[in-house]
Amino acid sequence: MLSLFARAGLGLLLLFTSLLPQAWAQGCSDAGFCTMGAMRPDQAYSRKINFKLRSIELSQYKGNTTLTPIVYVTNLDVTLGITQRLGVQVKLPYQWTTGNFGQAAGMGDISLSVTRLIKRFTHFELNATVGMKIPSNKADLRSKGRKRPLSEGLVLPMYYQVSLGSWDVVAGASLINEKWLFAIGYQDALTANNNTFEQDEWLPPVYPSEGYVRSYDEATKLKRGTDIMLRVERNFRFARYNVFVGLLPIFRVSKDRILDKNTNEYIKLEGTTGMALSALFGAGYNFNINNSLKFTYGQKITQREVNPDGLTRTNVMIIAYLFRF
Repeated sequence: MLSLFARAGLGLLLLFTSLLPQAWAQGCSDAGFCTMGAMRPDQAYSRKINFKLRSIELSQYKGNTTLTPIVYVTNLDVTLGITQRLGVQVKLPYQWTTGNFGQAAGMGDISLSVTRLIKRFTHFELNATVGMKIPSNKADLRSKGRKRPLSEGLVLPMYYQVSLGSWDVVAGASLINEKWLFAIGYQDALTANNNTFEQDEWLPPVYPSEGYVRSYDEATKLKRGTDIMLRVERNFRFARYNVFVGLLPIFRVSKDRILDKNTNEYIKLEGTTGMALSALFGAGYNFNINNSLKFTYGQKITQREVNPDGLTRTNVMIIAYLFRF
């Protein structure tokens, strides 16, 4: 039988799903808000020891997109406790992408967040997070022409960009105990990017297949819609290792907008709202109280019809080393 805590979390997930019956899927960005603070997966929990005071995590990410680009991210995640209940998190990703259009590499968007333990109950705790994502560039990286010589100087589509190009505000909360994690998160892009990728510029002879070029959605001065995420996770903990399974739905609740080149006004894009649904599996091994190794795999179940932000992934794999001090 599910505990009252577990039933409440599952009820929350069903409520949000029922409010958005028309939704399809999209996905979480590589260094996105679904791994910030209270929203992150596979959180350590103990009624005796505070694992969240100080930690450094170094991870390697690989994401296969719905098109040919493959995304790699090396991420440094630092958490520092200010008090017993308050901590700050900084995430510094370096990303590189390779695909049929070429390659791109550079510093990804920086994540800053503050997480507070709101209340510790007998069998679980409530945490809340506020934060922001800082763009490393304006999502306007251009092709260097190494793979497609005629493309030199052309703006790459968002699938290749190492930054989303916008300032984002993030907030969220979680309920967690030894077995269950339920989280909710909010992300809103405050600004537009400066991406000006145009399909027509990449048509033959620049790239030999017109159909493939047209599969990349244009994102001219993109203003992304608002995202709401939910996380439901069941953890099986043992003396030195743990295994977890979960679901991660992400709802794009407002339409993306791009600048119309003909009218110089913003237009809303149909097909950009909906639900992202991914299945998650992970495992961890604790060498001791200070050192851990973690593995996470995510599989996309569904995806949105239109994806100008280039965040869609068919699957992702992450391996991470965590040091607590």
